[in-house]
Amino acid sequence: MSVEPSWDFYRSFLTVLQQGSLSAAARELGLTQPTIGRHVDALELAIGAELFTRSPNGLLPTDAALALKPYAETLAATTAALLRTASGQRERVAGTVRVSASEVIAVEVLPAILGPLQETYPELQIELSASDMIEDLVNREADIAVRMAEPQQHALVVRRIGDIPLGFHAHCRYLERHGIPQTLADLANHRLIGFDRQTAYVRMVMKRYAMPGIKFSYRTDSNLAQLSAIRAGVGIGICQIGLAREDPDLVHVLPDAFTIPLGTWVAMHENLKSSPRCRTTFDALVKGLQDYHRYSTWRERDGNAQSG
Repeated sequence: MSVEPSWDFYRSFLTVLQQGSLSAAARELGLTQPTIGRHVDALELAIGAELFTRSPNGLLPTDAALALKPYAETLAATTAALLRTASGQRERVAGTVRVSASEVIAVEVLPAILGPLQETYPELQIELSASDMIEDLVNREADIAVRMAEPQQHALVVRRIGDIPLGFHAHCRYLERHGIPQTLADLANHRLIGFDRQTAYVRMVMKRYAMPGIKFSYRTDSNLAQLSAIRAGVGIGICQIGLAREDPDLVHVLPDAFTIPLGTWVAMHENLKSSPRCRTTFDALVKGLQDYHRYSTWRERDGNAQSG
């Protein structure tokens, strides 16, 4: 049973043919001269014919060598194309990336980041999970997550974006009818939009801002539904300051008395760093959310300066 010669033998043979000597071929390929010689000997043994004869001018190809030359050149070209294709696949941004984010971030912020990303990489597909539930990155429930709580799991790549400011807001129509509260205590006389359940987070906020008696007259556990109610003029509610300032009809209420910093992180499993589609999406989310954070905090300072 004959053994198929290694491509290394053909590569060494072709380089000797091109360079005219074993030593020159060795320098070209970064190998030793004895190794090149062994490759040529092995190829001669496999085909049963001598490939080179020695002369004062170096190694001269035999008829058998000249007959093999075009095939060896084809092999070299095919191998180079294979390596280029393989390298391109490694860097090709294509395929599906599942991104997990809170409802508000997913609906209000991420489309402006992910849309242009897909324009740049049309073969990139995004699955966006809009939920306030935390999906498990380690078990690959999502590839990348935008989180409003610091990730605690190991084996994650995490970038902190910063604190996105939240504050009380109301539609100007509501304030025209009911007046603008001047203190936190005045909120007791207003229709407030808030949560249906008194979670530990809600209780912490109420205690921190000395509002234990606050009652919500419009209750929903969906942050997105709360934002919609604020925009509809239902009452006063809490939302991201940057989003509210996009709407000229929304008024920041009690800006100096109440601001909640909402910590924001982007995370993915460390094993996905080598995935072009995940790495590219992760970087785009980090940059886009950093821009959004800078815009939100700048707008907050700008708005407070104007209101003062």
